[in-house]
Amino acid sequence: MNIMLTSLQELDRKHHLHPFTDHTAMHKTGTQVAVRGEGVYLFDQNERKLLDGLAGLWCVNVGYSKREIVDAVTKQMLQLPYYCSFFNTTTEPAILLAKKLAELAPARLNHSIFCNSGSEANDTALKLIRGYNKILGRPGKVKVLSRTFSYHGVTLATTSLTGLPTCYLPFDLPLPGFIHVPGPYTYGAKNGMTHEDYGDWCLAETEKTIQREGPDTIAAMFVEPVQGAGGVIVPPPGYLSKLRAMLRKYDILFVADEVISGFGRLGDWFASNMWELDPDILTLAKGITSGYLPLGATMISDEMVAVLNRGGYLAHGYTYSGHPTPCACALANLKVIEDEKLIERTRDETGPYFQQKLASLKDHPAVGEVRGCQLIGAIEIKAAGAPGTLGAKAAGIAREHGVIVRGIRDLIAMSPPLIITKAEIDDLFDAVGRTLDAMASG
Repeated sequence: MNIMLTSLQELDRKHHLHPFTDHTAMHKTGTQVAVRGEGVYLFDQNERKLLDGLAGLWCVNVGYSKREIVDAVTKQMLQLPYYCSFFNTTTEPAILLAKKLAELAPARLNHSIFCNSGSEANDTALKLIRGYNKILGRPGKVKVLSRTFSYHGVTLATTSLTGLPTCYLPFDLPLPGFIHVPGPYTYGAKNGMTHEDYGDWCLAETEKTIQREGPDTIAAMFVEPVQGAGGVIVPPPGYLSKLRAMLRKYDILFVADEVISGFGRLGDWFASNMWELDPDILTLAKGITSGYLPLGATMISDEMVAVLNRGGYLAHGYTYSGHPTPCACALANLKVIEDEKLIERTRDETGPYFQQKLASLKDHPAVGEVRGCQLIGAIEIKAAGAPGTLGAKAAGIAREHGVIVRGIRDLIAMSPPLIITKAEIDDLFDAVGRTLDAMASG
């Protein structure tokens, strides 16, 4: 270990709080330092080449170090590094990005307000929903539904939306008015139901909750089409369309959280297009810039915008809402996705191949279940060890075999860059297979 690395690790221990980290455990061995990236590969402090099977944090869709994006960001920084969208002013990249998103999103979503992250995109949605209902003269319609095993962010409000106890219990959340209904995590339920039957049971429980709370008190429901950080929970066929119809029936807004699923991971620009969800609000981040710069967006339906405009002064926004440099980054990123036909390639070639390789592991002795959709997947692990720790253990072993996956409870999740080739998918699953062999042998 070189002196520079030792120094960086010590400085990190002294001064840096990491997100979602057990710092005592991490600093026993020292922080891992990422130094550069190329394509689907990350290089660590020892110049070790690692295949990034998680695309950073579900976000580096076009892979690392795309020159086109770097050049676009550099050009914008030299021309106008920053100006806000306050004071009846904005910048060209913000205008063009809002226009581009309107072209790609479901038909009713033609207006975007920008922010810095998925958490802020969802927090913005919550606030605008309250304003919308107040203008309509129904200020009591403030409760919000979300699902168990959902992940919607880390602000006080979006942590309350999030259906993962490890996220909300340490902070005495959720806040009042945030209600969790069952998410269709059939494997975790372990009740013998089929995936379709369990999905129907979840829908029935959701409707019971709506009736118990009173539809006139419930403003919206936030839904990840595929629940990502909760364990890559893919909905049963027909579940989302039934849920959408139910929310319409009770006049409850449907918010599609596509922070993970947006921008090509499922073989379409958005799952909302692919599954015809027609959301009232669409929240975005991550793949919008492939993680190169922070950017989030909340897209609002034409009908909601018409109501909000009746309220006059919109007292919401951030210093960096519509920041020209991340917006220029996003435009360049979306152009790469289009020019390289990454969505078509995911849909027709690499996505099906990834799912084929994933399915080939379903009978491994260390595997309880595999599930996924296009370029996202999860493997439930059954092996000796304390419950809830197997995912982290397997992720550590996978890293020793040269790939990065995410450990969640007793599963590992994967969502590689959309530029991944079939040969690189083979390498990824070869390492994952050896990881499962190690888990099976104890």
